[in-house]
Amino acid sequence: MKKVMILSLLAFCSVAMQAQPKDVKILAKASGVYMVPCPEAVVDKKTKKKTIVWPDTENNSWHENMGMIENVPTVDNFESIFPDAHIPDNSAYCPVVWLLAEENNETVLHCYFRMPADVVTNMWLVSNECVILDKETGTIYQSRRTNPDCYGKVFSVKAKEGSILDFQIFFPKLEENTKEICIYGVPNWYMRGMDVTLYEARQKFFGTKLGYDDVPQFHKAHLVSEAKDYNKDNYKSWAVYDDAHLIKPVKEGTMAIWCTPDATYLAVATEMNWMREYFGRGGNNMLIDSSGHQYKCKDVLGYPNDKLFWLEGCSGDYFAIVQVFEPVPLSVETITYIVPEGEPFAMWGANWSGEVRPDLNIQELRDNQKLFEYHERVIEK
Repeated sequence: MKKVMILSLLAFCSVAMQAQPKDVKILAKASGVYMVPCPEAVVDKKTKKKTIVWPDTENNSWHENMGMIENVPTVDNFESIFPDAHIPDNSAYCPVVWLLAEENNETVLHCYFRMPADVVTNMWLVSNECVILDKETGTIYQSRRTNPDCYGKVFSVKAKEGSILDFQIFFPKLEENTKEICIYGVPNWYMRGMDVTLYEARQKFFGTKLGYDDVPQFHKAHLVSEAKDYNKDNYKSWAVYDDAHLIKPVKEGTMAIWCTPDATYLAVATEMNWMREYFGRGGNNMLIDSSGHQYKCKDVLGYPNDKLFWLEGCSGDYFAIVQVFEPVPLSVETITYIVPEGEPFAMWGANWSGEVRPDLNIQELRDNQKLFEYHERVIEK
């Protein structure tokens, strides 16, 4: 019988540190940390060691009990793996998180488990019921083996209390175009038919926080003339730029995002309708996550922040305006972009209208980074 699990969405799961640097293709990962209530520990009077009998998440009494497993792969420094997690420092709850990756031409499901005691008995990982279903093609990918070797068996595990164990389940490599899957047969990690959307995020990691982007590099526009006694109602006082960071034509307003530890960079594709056009960005613009937390705009790369300016170019140019916001945690999956309405100003066609773009998927915006590569202007005469 399936047990009820208390779920607490605490933090975006990051990848464990590995013994050696390696290239990994991250397919999907937990959007939060599941907090499972732990049974009360029994303390051995002589050794003072704590033992917990893990609740039977599935009726596995007919499976062989292989006894004690030691030397399970572990990961060090919980805080560096889950930088935004706030997990109570006691054994009343046990966090379990997961990550799906492509490694060495196989698909590997990493199931992380923090030891709530020195010994946990009656543990269960998977059997041949553990599969990945491609929801588009109907192909079923059968689990092959586990590390440590506990496939289809009940076991006990011995490790230092508080250490993070890395149970690994191996499958055949998924097809490259797989998008939607369902994972079955990992009951202690709440995978009893769990829908998962895959994404691509190749990263190199070695003691670093997976998922952070490098600071993006954009071609810096040339300052033709500086602002002189800036006045929003006097267009002659506005700064003038040319030689912008051009990109290939895309739908105007297309966005891309770069998440770094110190800042979040949001690029917006902008169209030139004239050879000389005015723009204004930044100021009170903000990002808001689903919890209501606000991330303020700190800067606009290469252009004035919250001031109007001229840009000279060519009709039909597409270029990037990049705003710099306070850092958005890796735990955030969607974001709302808000541009408050600007103050009226004296200019023909004057418009600094407000805008709200809700529920932008951060992973999709990160996938758009390639759309903002610099593109030389080509003119045929």
